[in-house]
Amino acid sequence: MHDALFQPLTMGALEARNRIFMAPLTRGRAADPMFVPNEMMGTYYRQRAGAGMILTEATGISTEGLGWPSAPGIWSDEQVEAWKPIVEGVHEEGGLIAMQLWHMGRIVHPHFLGGERPFSASETKAPGEAHTPVGKQEYATARAMTQDDINRTIDDYRRAAENAKKAGFDAVQLHGANGYLVDQFLRDKTNLRDDDYGGSPENRTRFMREVLEAIVDVWGADRTGIRLSPNGDSQGTDDSNPPATFGAATKVIEELGLAFLELRQPGPDGT
Repeated sequence: MHDALFQPLTMGALEARNRIFMAPLTRGRAADPMFVPNEMMGTYYRQRAGAGMILTEATGISTEGLGWPSAPGIWSDEQVEAWKPIVEGVHEEGGLIAMQLWHMGRIVHPHFLGGERPFSASETKAPGEAHTPVGKQEYATARAMTQDDINRTIDDYRRAAENAKKAGFDAVQLHGANGYLVDQFLRDKTNLRDDDYGGSPENRTRFMREVLEAIVDVWGADRTGIRLSPNGDSQGTDDSNPPATFGAATKVIEELGLAFLELRQPGPDGT
């Protein structure tokens, strides 16, 4: 019965040697210099290369999209060069590794933005407090993204995807879950827009679609995946009709022909 777990699996252009995947886990070890991967991370991922595929910890696509202390990024040449030996280590052990591309949206605290407010789908505020290098601080009210913000952020995703390819990764995964930016657009508790990016489930998937199209243009659909979390509240991001919202989202994923979809497991309260 358990033999299937150890059988190879084909996902688009990816050939995993078994069906055990390592989930993305934020470790907060990219501390010196800040946001730059290091040797400890290389050891960590090499030790886990026996998985069919590793999904990296969430990795920031831009300075304005990363607000977690010591999380890694992928927007600079320095970061690309630092990721290369990590990827090579996984490959030397016979493993696959995909980079998870991350923009936190309203979850970024102004501490990381030179005092400026973060942006999101709409002018909303996350509950609770943010982790910062000087301790926990209350989240700020985000400003609604303009069309220029949207266009620039899609370009940031494209650049990050290009950098992940330069670093030697086997695939990329869009982080569309857990109450971060893509999720903030998807769900109607945080997306209050009345333009082409808000209102209907189809409109609320537009930002996700445009980001995915940019990534697919770099990687091809057969090496692109996404993570979604249709299972209740995530950092204050919730939806009045999850079947309609995530039905529309999965239709986009199907139309684009992505290699894989990861869904977050429901919490104790279920879906």
